[in-house]
Amino acid sequence: MTAPRSFLTTNWLHLAMLNYRVAPELLQQYVPAGTELDTWQGHAYLSVVGLLFRDTRVLGVPVPFHRHFEEVNLRCYVRREVAGEVRRAVTFLRELVPRRAIAAVARLAYNEPYTVRTMRHAIGPVDDASGAPATVEYAWRQNAGWSRLVITPGGAGAPARPGSQEEFITEHYWGYTRQRDGGTVEYRVRHASWRVWQAQGARLEGELASLYGADVAAALASGPDSAFLANGSAVTIFAPQRLSHPASPFPSRSP
Repeated sequence: MTAPRSFLTTNWLHLAMLNYRVAPELLQQYVPAGTELDTWQGHAYLSVVGLLFRDTRVLGVPVPFHRHFEEVNLRCYVRREVAGEVRRAVTFLRELVPRRAIAAVARLAYNEPYTVRTMRHAIGPVDDASGAPATVEYAWRQNAGWSRLVITPGGAGAPARPGSQEEFITEHYWGYTRQRDGGTVEYRVRHASWRVWQAQGARLEGELASLYGADVAAALASGPDSAFLANGSAVTIFAPQRLSHPASPFPSRSP
């Protein structure tokens, strides 16, 4: 099989990760065919992740006015075994971006569940002691006003320890996306390991039910079970490849 080529290169920066332990039954409808739900210490997780894209290029070409932007995504964790290799991965329930062209390309190439919203961010000054920004905030416009994700990191940053929850959340180098016919595409993601700071405070607020659905919004309402900030790095996302297993019918993936 021909190795997939690089599709998108960028830098992911200031990844604010709020993580919620949820019932596995909540997530099963979003698991792409050919994969299974992944867990950490027997528990399933949803994560809401805010981040910045910087110097984004598609097939090596920078797109004017679309190189730098915010994203906030809602994701869960899946896995697939290939010839004895366990490919730990993410699958997205919803991804917010501020530009229609970005969403259009992602839908066309991957069938990713992108939604366009007016967005903004605020990165606080870097704390000399911890090396992290004092606060990181991502916000998006909803009908009822601005919704936001805010994190206040603390302590010294460090690489994720093997077997830790930080490793489970951050160390994913594959993605799987359900297709309209029930099939699945797989794509590889390449980046360095990240430095991680624990959160002293984190919150997700605003109108969530209209965006994520009532059941998911209810699961997010009690606040995150853990939260941390990752510094990010250069990232390469490779072109998708369709899995060879037969397509299976699924209900709509929209929350």
